[in-house]
Amino acid sequence: MTNPRADRVKAVRALTGRSARRRSGTFLVEGPQAVREAVAPGGPRVHDLYLTADAAARYPEIVAAARETGVRLRTGTVEVLDAMSPDAQGVVAVVDQTHGDLADVLAAGPRLVAVLAHVRDPGNAGAVLRAADAAGADAVVVSAASVDVHNPKVVRSTAGSLFHLPVVTGPELADVVTALRAAGLAVLAADGSGTHDLDDLLDVAGAAPAGVPDLAAPTAWVFGNEAWGLRDEDVTLADAVVRVPLRGRAESLNLATAATVCLYASGRAQRGR
Repeated sequence: MTNPRADRVKAVRALTGRSARRRSGTFLVEGPQAVREAVAPGGPRVHDLYLTADAAARYPEIVAAARETGVRLRTGTVEVLDAMSPDAQGVVAVVDQTHGDLADVLAAGPRLVAVLAHVRDPGNAGAVLRAADAAGADAVVVSAASVDVHNPKVVRSTAGSLFHLPVVTGPELADVVTALRAAGLAVLAADGSGTHDLDDLLDVAGAAPAGVPDLAAPTAWVFGNEAWGLRDEDVTLADAVVRVPLRGRAESLNLATAATVCLYASGRAQRGR
């Protein structure tokens, strides 16, 4: 492929927009790390893989995995790949959208779930999803009114974690909390005004007294909007509200950092269980 103004190139570039993604049911995966995870066996359906000749030589493992899974490979000039995506680094894939099913997630008996409530920033959403993957979470739920997880900025921020665990999108938070609680998970809201200190909960994990959340038990963490946090009506849905201790002079933690700390605390408490 040599023409950066070709219809195919324009169609790929259009996937940066939500309307094109909605119409096609596909999304754009950019860069070698994310594409490597997308084309791995057991990953989502990849329609097309586009590489420059240099990228094909530099990342033979991507080419080999694509051939093994029957993905169509197309070689394009640097100008073509740049026209598809300025963030491609010579590698772009068009992939089927996937939406996890909450009933399937709960049927598998999860021990750790991250829930994003009204999270709008793509970078934050992707970073939380990546942290959930790293901490060993079983799923991420992205509630209604949150960012589209197939937004290119979200996909890039996950660094491939989008393809590692179920991501449920679109349900109302109240319905999610009801389903999680019915499945035996404690629902903890992460908020700076929390009555429970995260470090104190770690100290008693596995032997928490009555009325105190046990981080060693199956847990769902609810994280709110990066600007205003959790709404009052969202906080009241939780079984308990937990704060991350601030020992220095910082006024607060950003969403992704706070979520990472909470998820890793649960991961540590549940280790070996």
